[in-house]
Amino acid sequence: MSNKIKMIGIGTNGPASLFPLYLSWIEESEVLIGGQRQLSYFPDYQGEKIAIKGNISSLARKLQKETRNTVILASGDPLFFGIGSYLSNKLPIRILPNISSIQLAFAKMGEPWQDADFVSVHGRSMAGLAQRIDGKKKVAILTDESNSPAKIANYLLEYGMTEYRAFVAENLGDETERSGWHELAEMADAEFHPLNVVILKKVQEGPVWPLGIEDEEFHQRKPDKGLITKKDVRSLSIIALQLKKNSVVWDIGTCTGSVAIEAARIASEGQVFAVEKNEKDLENCYQNMRKFRADITVKHAKAPQGLEDFPDPDAIFIGGTAGNMEDILDQCCSRLKKNGNIVLNAVTIESLGQSVEGFKKRGFDTSITLAQISKSKPILNLTRFDALNPIYIIRARKKLAE
Repeated sequence: MSNKIKMIGIGTNGPASLFPLYLSWIEESEVLIGGQRQLSYFPDYQGEKIAIKGNISSLARKLQKETRNTVILASGDPLFFGIGSYLSNKLPIRILPNISSIQLAFAKMGEPWQDADFVSVHGRSMAGLAQRIDGKKKVAILTDESNSPAKIANYLLEYGMTEYRAFVAENLGDETERSGWHELAEMADAEFHPLNVVILKKVQEGPVWPLGIEDEEFHQRKPDKGLITKKDVRSLSIIALQLKKNSVVWDIGTCTGSVAIEAARIASEGQVFAVEKNEKDLENCYQNMRKFRADITVKHAKAPQGLEDFPDPDAIFIGGTAGNMEDILDQCCSRLKKNGNIVLNAVTIESLGQSVEGFKKRGFDTSITLAQISKSKPILNLTRFDALNPIYIIRARKKLAE
């Protein structure tokens, strides 16, 4: 394996952004690798040029066998959401960063950036962006031609995130450089150059939704006190799931989406996937997602149908099985990641027995909490307690090898 590979960060103004030493290394190299734009900066290069066209893993395998003096060109800082993050784990590469587009954008904005959060939608889905941004004071977003500033603005407006203003910096370091502030409503209809950075700044307070959102805050159909996992049981169930910031979560029988939404706000860097068989409940779920700024993936299906399209989960909440408990447990127990948790809520002794036995025969240990909750209720000038239906909260974990 060659130890002659250098990765050089380059700005939008091309060779003018590089130290003379870096230019001499490029000139002396035998292989020059980069995107089409980076390679176009060196039309008189005498060695072999290799354009990066998306398959980074095949490039890494090729470089592992390369013995020639090689230089890789990358935009800005290669270790900041760049190609260097991947290749540096595969190869002995010397990385020489340039000024990143984020640094330049904050300089144009005239504000510090050590207190900012960073998100990339460059070549990535925007799914889950709402909960990753919500509540942050300053967020820098790396965009691409598809996930443009206008698309970002429309996305944020869909979730009511109007407390943000946006600073857009285009073609940084180029003669056509342009930057300025935009209201989201204005940005939603504007056109920008594909090379840009978006910085969101919170200019007023938005809503705050801590764990344990009140039941009446949710859109729900109400034949009998609302078809919703009640706040106290919901909170106990989510605690039992043991979610982390990057957890992948399934919610089976999501209904209003209350559990999925609270899970998404905890696992803000992860992903939440839900299935629901009743189409009318999905309408409420979508309204709740927008209200509580939780961008989750919801599928109209009767579990276990639909689960095959989801990635393997770290945690699973089963709020209802609609008579398919055995098939659902087969999927959940086989797909759950190591050290993951399944939490199932049961309202009948029969469902409790069936679920515990089902987990046992699939090699899972269970612990059960019987939640018998009464809530205070005024009666004239006095107070009495109104009992909620008892709920069995079953937590299942894969048995540890003896």
